[in-house]
Amino acid sequence: MKRIQYIYLGLMILLTGMISCDDNKFLQEDPSTFYTVENAFTTSSQIDQVVVSIYSHIRDLWVNPSETGWIYVFRGKGTDMYDVPSIRRGNTFSDYSVINPDNGNFYDNFSTWYYVISRANIAIHAAELPALSWSSAGEKAYVLAQARFFRAFAYRNLGELFGGVPIVTEPVEFPLFNFERATRVATYQFAITEIEAILNDLPETTASGGRIVRGAAQHNLSELYLALGIQLQTEGKETEAQAAFTQSVSYASQVIDGGIYSLMNARFGARASETDIPINIYKNGVSSASEKVGVLSLPANYYWDLFQEGSVNYQDGNKECIWAAQIDYAAYKAEDGKSKLNYSRAYGPVFRDGAKNHLTGTLEEVGGRGIAQMITTMYSRDLIYANEWGDDMRNSDIVYRRSFIGNVPGSPYYLNPVPWEVMYNGGADATTNTNNRSLCYPVSCKIATDKYTGLADGENRSNLFRDDYIIRLPETILLRAEAKQRMGNKAGAAADINLLRQRAQCGYLVSAVDMDDNFDMILDERARELVYEECRWNTLLRVGGTIAVERIRNYAYWPETQATLTFNYNLWPIPQAVIDTNKDVVLAQNPGWTNR
Repeated sequence: MKRIQYIYLGLMILLTGMISCDDNKFLQEDPSTFYTVENAFTTSSQIDQVVVSIYSHIRDLWVNPSETGWIYVFRGKGTDMYDVPSIRRGNTFSDYSVINPDNGNFYDNFSTWYYVISRANIAIHAAELPALSWSSAGEKAYVLAQARFFRAFAYRNLGELFGGVPIVTEPVEFPLFNFERATRVATYQFAITEIEAILNDLPETTASGGRIVRGAAQHNLSELYLALGIQLQTEGKETEAQAAFTQSVSYASQVIDGGIYSLMNARFGARASETDIPINIYKNGVSSASEKVGVLSLPANYYWDLFQEGSVNYQDGNKECIWAAQIDYAAYKAEDGKSKLNYSRAYGPVFRDGAKNHLTGTLEEVGGRGIAQMITTMYSRDLIYANEWGDDMRNSDIVYRRSFIGNVPGSPYYLNPVPWEVMYNGGADATTNTNNRSLCYPVSCKIATDKYTGLADGENRSNLFRDDYIIRLPETILLRAEAKQRMGNKAGAAADINLLRQRAQCGYLVSAVDMDDNFDMILDERARELVYEECRWNTLLRVGGTIAVERIRNYAYWPETQATLTFNYNLWPIPQAVIDTNKDVVLAQNPGWTNR
């Protein structure tokens, strides 16, 4: 099978026993069953399997194959970009009457990164055991570099979301209740030091996809220095902040201009020879040859190529892929049921409810078997493409499909495009229309396809089986643009954004005048380029000030957000359960969340 195999060995069970045990069994005298870092590892390959378990965890965290609620929050639910549909109002993360430090979404997000840290610490500690032998110094260095990268990656996420957090660098084999918070600056600086120490131990490329390469580390260093500079600026340390922004630009430039990566601006990949993509239309959405009543033909382009099966990895010829989670249909069928992107199901619209008089079914013509666990807001589906911003390859029908052909006989739009004003305003009252808009929205090529793998094996149109970007070069470019703007170089920031806009053949190119001090231009461009890719909470909380809450108030889909978000914050709260458990040292709560 291709690439990293996401498997857990029996070793993982032993390691779990090191940090959680049954009290009664612990009292039984059977020393041979006590496993510690010192005696659980006998070969270097076992250390690598700990690292592979982290890859597996990140993969599951990123693509969320189990449709776990708190992971949708991590990926952006409740921000300016994403919300929930009318049929899932109970799963909202926009009602601040119930969002407080006791909210389980905060605890789950907080604890998942400490899980990564705990596994990384085990691998780092065990790699130095004298009893272990390595095939070469290079093998050991690369395993250690990956583990240290993951530890730093976890602290970067924690720092962006929660601010300063306890820094733990050794395996914890028994409960402790005296952890102390580092500052946000110290948290970022720890992650920076970790990654800079292992840069030269990471390869520039690998033979197969999925493993960490130097570009992923440089990208994270750019983001870390940018985040550090923002925090230093907040603390009034302008000289240090500018030095950090300079470093952010430098590391981003090493990725952007280093000769390894480049934006794809010509047809490529597994489907490069296909010029027109047919979307079959079936009467009443019934998949039967006798019910086929038409075809919607869409011209393909190179941005669409980026998201096709067999075209995502750098090894597939995709020069803007820096790090991708590995998804494989053969592995899914054989042993790894989580090796899937359930994006059509989780993110897809539900026209069969919101526009049932005109569109129905769960076939390719409506974007697959969508149940809308998380939806795009009006901001990220329509507002960012209003007026001069609409002329954009990323807004083309093959990329962000807005053309849907009526398939319900009796509809006045049968076999014709259904207008959005009809889908958005098809009810008799405002509430119905608001609900309809939450169920009907454009379908991105990032969440759907015209060719679903596995249908002959009984799969339905819920899942994609392509690899999924964790870091793509455009995000590095957007980080550099932000760092340049924070250095006062708005013209340079605009030039970087135009690298993406020119690639997308946009009719409107930006200038220094467009680079506003609230960073709306950069945040809007991130939404256009990275919808369904970036973790929006990380971005909004990293940029600082009141930008996050202001954008959430402005663009949240449901009115309860404006009614209940009556306070400001720019960090998530430290989970109350963490504060309560750490009984020997007081962990201070973040501003805005005390007594909520």
